Amino acid sequence: MKKINALVVDDSLEFTSSVKKYFEGNTNIKVVEVLNDGSLVMDFLEKHPEVDILLMDIIMPGKDGIEILEEMAAKNIKKHVIILTSYRKEYVVQMTNKYNVDYYMLKPCHLEALEKRIYEIFHFGSNKYYKRDVNYEVQLKVTELLHDLGVPSQIRGYQYLREGILMLYQATELVGGITKEIYPEIANRYNTTPSRVERAIRHAIEVSWSRADYDMMDKVFGHSIDYDKAKPTNSEFMVTLSDVLKLENNKLYIYA
Repeated sequence: MKKINALVVDDSLEFTSSVKKYFEGNTNIKVVEVLNDGSLVMDFLEKHPEVDILLMDIIMPGKDGIEILEEMAAKNIKKHVIILTSYRKEYVVQMTNKYNVDYYMLKPCHLEALEKRIYEIFHFGSNKYYKRDVNYEVQLKVTELLHDLGVPSQIRGYQYLREGILMLYQATELVGGITKEIYPEIANRYNTTPSRVERAIRHAIEVSWSRADYDMMDKVFGHSIDYDKAKPTNSEFMVTLSDVLKLENNKLYIYA
């Protein structure tokens, strides 16, 4: 199988070096170059047509990510793109959407999750739950919800929760199949077991509850949960957040 060639563009030397190191020796993905200045990107892409995917920040010296996407569109340079950024403004997501950005990840992010997203983009047909046309604002919103609910992004349960919530958002029929369908699917994506997925999600919710912003919890969960007696189950947590996303997308839920 041909390796996926990735170009990494970010002004953080620490981040680009960590990405390059992570993918060294990877059998599926190769980092062909890292650039720390946006003004170098177009010239590199024109000279290196073998690049398959661009992993890029939005805020950079020289040229920012939006300028690069605009130039790529003007010159009909078609590459897959994943935006990796700590910039959380929704209008930026809206601006990148029209350039067919494949995915939008907030930093700090797990590099194993980045690897999984790259692989899914190029082998999408084998994944029945993850749809590439999912609204990018929804992806950003679930990330913000988990952050605001106190789920640390560095623990495995964070990524598993994010995956499960997006699956439920896209396929309501999975509500009754969290144990039999969602856990096995997440386990398959992350090369682990369904029982480990279940435990990691439970741990993430426990951490969230121990750090609870009760106003935020009440806004999301309402009176369905008694904070003094019990935290929500894995199913309650994921289903509630997927419902919040659906209401938000329909402009019926105001999230501030």
